[in-house]
Parts: sequence; structure tokens; C-alpha cells
Amino acid sequence: MSIKKTANLCALLAALAVFGNASAERIRIGVTNYNLTYLSAGVALKRGFFKAEGIDAEIIRMTPDVSVMAITGGDIDYSMLFGLVVRSAVRGLPVRVVANFMDSSPLALIARPQFKSVKELKGKTLGVSTFGATPEIAARMVFKQAGIDPEKELKVIALRTDDARMAALKEGIVDVIVIAPPADVEMRKLGFNVVARVDEVFKFPYVGLGTNVRKIKDRPDEVKRTVKAMIRANRYIRENREGAIQVLNEWGGTRLEHAAATYDSSWKVFNPDGTISEEGLRLVVEQAKREMKIAREISLDEVSDFSALRAAQSELGLKTR
Repeated sequence: MSIKKTANLCALLAALAVFGNASAERIRIGVTNYNLTYLSAGVALKRGFFKAEGIDAEIIRMTPDVSVMAITGGDIDYSMLFGLVVRSAVRGLPVRVVANFMDSSPLALIARPQFKSVKELKGKTLGVSTFGATPEIAARMVFKQAGIDPEKELKVIALRTDDARMAALKEGIVDVIVIAPPADVEMRKLGFNVVARVDEVFKFPYVGLGTNVRKIKDRPDEVKRTVKAMIRANRYIRENREGAIQVLNEWGGTRLEHAAATYDSSWKVFNPDGTISEEGLRLVVEQAKREMKIAREISLDEVSDFSALRAAQSELGLKTR
């Protein structure tokens, strides 16, 4: 091939690359951490599922309160904080959940060595990340299931980061914390007890995708393709152990041995089709109503929109549950 033809070919390939990058729709997705909880996003990013849908995704770590303001104001396009999006919609903010990627929570309640069960923690102090976020709601539901009134028989303090909660538990500032893997593996090695795993107590939508009502109306195809990419990521997680562990290790920063143990204890909570069960969604809505002391009936349409999910499932040829 002549030098001139080679130069022309290189120019063409460069132009195509620029065009490809320019044509990809840029989106920003809010998460609270790069860990197992948000592995669906990590896999969709690192294994090319977003790219295959013509999406250039940026996964941004932010606190739950910032995430709510950002998605409401349009500073980010999506949030994966399912419970917080529902809670915001219940308050009347223009946001909706559009898909669910975890059928339950991988969260664990880890207590100081002298406590062997949830019932022994009556009157004790619980450390959570942020008030109103899904981990706090899930922990309260576990305590209620054990016969403890979390409003009257439990002290709850917000400690934001995983490291802060683990440090508070080690120092005896709190008696129990609610936290995602791999912290359970680390803390058990130090002699602390896992007194409950949320997914063994009850099922409810835990992590999914939420967006602004305006986005659903103005960019339905983008929402569909985003949901579709993450459904494909979930199916990859369920079917490819080694690949999922690698992403958890490299993207999530989880030590390899912890990543393997975390995956093995949690992979089943990643659902294969993005479905949000009405029963589970109602559970989250009712808990939000109790927390905010709202008495009026709230329809599921006020907190969710399944149009993009149904379209994504149809294109993937999935039979919904």
C-alpha cells in the first residue's frame, strides 16, 4: 500500500473514531461507592455494555443527599440509590425509579463480639451511612422483624463512610453497623459478629436506576438503552464469576480474596431482567411513608415508570417474572 493510501486510511479511521465518540450519548450516573452494591454499573462500564448501546457513561461517587439534589436538578442523569429515589418521589420531587437490579440487599448487620443476635441489641446504638438512605431503612426493617421498635428502642447515628462505621464499631462508639460486603469478611476476621444478613430476612428492591421525570419524557430511547446495558451487565454478573470478580477487584478496589468471597455470598441478589416487583416496591414506599409520617395513599405510578424497562426487556427477548 502506498504512503498516500496509508495516510488516507489513517485519516479515515481517525475520523470514524472521532465520529464514534461524538455520537455516543454522555450520561452521568450517581453512586455512593465503587463496590459490590453498584457492580451493575461497573460491569456495564468495564465490559462494554454501555458502549454497545451508544452510551458514554461516567460513574460518579457522591453522598445520598447530594445525589438527590443532583438528579432533581439535572446535574446527573441517573441515580442508583433506589430507596432514596423512591423516598424523594414520595416527597413530591420529579423523579422516578425505572429499573431494579438487586432483588434484595447484600447488606449485613455487624455487631461487637458480645452480641450474638439482633434481639440482644435492643436499646443499643446503630451506625448507618446517612439518615433516610436505603441501608438505614433496611436495618430498621430487620430490627422491627426481630421485635425491636427502631423508633423507640434503638439509637441511630449517621457516620457516612464505610471506614468511619467500622472504626466506630472497633472503638465501641456504636454497638452495631449496617454495611455492604466486603466489610463483613474483614470484620469477622477481627472477631465481630454478623448478626443478620438483610437478604435472609426479606426481599425488596435495593439498587436500581432512577431518573428525572423530564428525562423519561424527553429522552425515552436513552433511558431504554441505559436500562438495557445494565440488564446485560447483571446477566454477565450472574453467569461469569471470574469476570465479575475481576471488575469488583479492579473497578471496586476490593482485594481479590475479599472480592471472591463477596461475590460468592451475594451474586444471587442480582436479578436477570431489571424487574421491579409491585410487592417489593410497595414495601419500600410504605416504609418511606412511615419514616416521613405521610398518611395519604401513594400510587406506584407516583414513584415509578416501567416504560423504558419494558422496551429494554422486549429488545433483549426476555420473559419478565
